[in-house]
Amino acid sequence: MSDKTQSIAQPVFRVVALQFAIVTGFALLAWNIGDANKAWSAAYGGAIAVIGSLMYAIVVAGGTNDAKKAFRTHVRAEMLKIFITVVLFVLALALFQSAAWLWLILGFAVATLAYWFSLLAV
Repeated sequence: MSDKTQSIAQPVFRVVALQFAIVTGFALLAWNIGDANKAWSAAYGGAIAVIGSLMYAIVVAGGTNDAKKAFRTHVRAEMLKIFITVVLFVLALALFQSAAWLWLILGFAVATLAYWFSLLAV
């Protein structure tokens, strides 16, 4: 990995790591407040956002100095992130019938907010 690629990849993956840490803390809070089902629901909702962010990070980690290529890479990564998010929500609907849906949505919302706030921290 070149120095330029490393300088781009490190903060991108740091954002995902911070997002994961915040989601883990929220799932533990849900477990304290409620029960294991609420905690798993919050964790799954958060995992949807974290997995999407991780896929985005993997795609854009290569980096480039060409503005057109960087823009196309960003658009491709964002489309992949949206696609993965939709697929994981559909899987949740189909496979996780006992989910506490409020906690699943809250987990996703907390993870999404954590993503935007961790962008400020990095």
